[in-house]
Amino acid sequence: MKILKKMLFVIYLLGTSLLHAQEFQAGAPISAIDESGDRVFTTDNVKVYGSFYFSESCTFDSDRNLILAMNSGKFRADGPNDAYVSLLNPDGSVHTPKWIGATRDGLELNDPLGSTISEGKLYTVDIDYLRIFDLSSGKPLSSIKVDGATGMNGIGVSNDGTVYASNTRNPEVVFQINPDGSSAVFSDHESLSLPNGVAIDNDGNIVVVNMGDNKVITFDQNGDIKKTEYAAESGGDGIVIMEDGTKYVTSVRHGSVSRFSNDGDVSVIARGIPNAASMCYDSIQNQLVIPMNSNYAMGFIQL
Repeated sequence: MKILKKMLFVIYLLGTSLLHAQEFQAGAPISAIDESGDRVFTTDNVKVYGSFYFSESCTFDSDRNLILAMNSGKFRADGPNDAYVSLLNPDGSVHTPKWIGATRDGLELNDPLGSTISEGKLYTVDIDYLRIFDLSSGKPLSSIKVDGATGMNGIGVSNDGTVYASNTRNPEVVFQINPDGSSAVFSDHESLSLPNGVAIDNDGNIVVVNMGDNKVITFDQNGDIKKTEYAAESGGDGIVIMEDGTKYVTSVRHGSVSRFSNDGDVSVIARGIPNAASMCYDSIQNQLVIPMNSNYAMGFIQL
């Protein structure tokens, strides 16, 4: 009787194991779903490196020939004041894992998204704060609370030190933060749809990329729209504007990079880059560097 019970128990375990068994699946190469719903694999001109924690933006320090990557640390509100900034070599290898954030002495940095460098300072937006750091030492210089901000994302700084920052969450607006620390809504135009990337063009205009559609909107300094362009795919995030006026725009939703030439032509130069976020331009190596936030990686495109 005991032997029969043991046999029945073994049969039960085998049946249960077979019932819950799953076919082994290996991971697929890096890819993204394009706007047509097709999976496209990373094009040959993209090289990927890792070791980041939800890095959403980068900016390039030409004086030191280093890439600065913003990292959220513990994700969003789950871990307040745990974000940091890494320094990377131009080949993507790590120079300093935690340059800003190795210690928290006087530092408050929760969820830095967009970033830029201007006049020896590093600027980044952190939910409802503008954070400014000394570029040579990494020392925090100032933290400016932006009233009404709920989730600032892209950032651009004009020659006079005025900051323009998109607010992707409701309200979908672009803020203006003045050098004296005062702030106001720069634009709440109806054409803004989940505004994301922000850059200053060669004429001092403010260029904003929509994530809610494929619009790339150029505002003059009075907040009036000068022109609207359209990326090859929707879900815009990062924007780089070259000295000759050529624009590059990433699609965080569809993993592509659109190139806007001066003659109005728009073409896709790279695909299959998942979560292609707020990229920067490495002017010495002549390459685009693209954070791939939730993939904890960077993509490099040689131009």
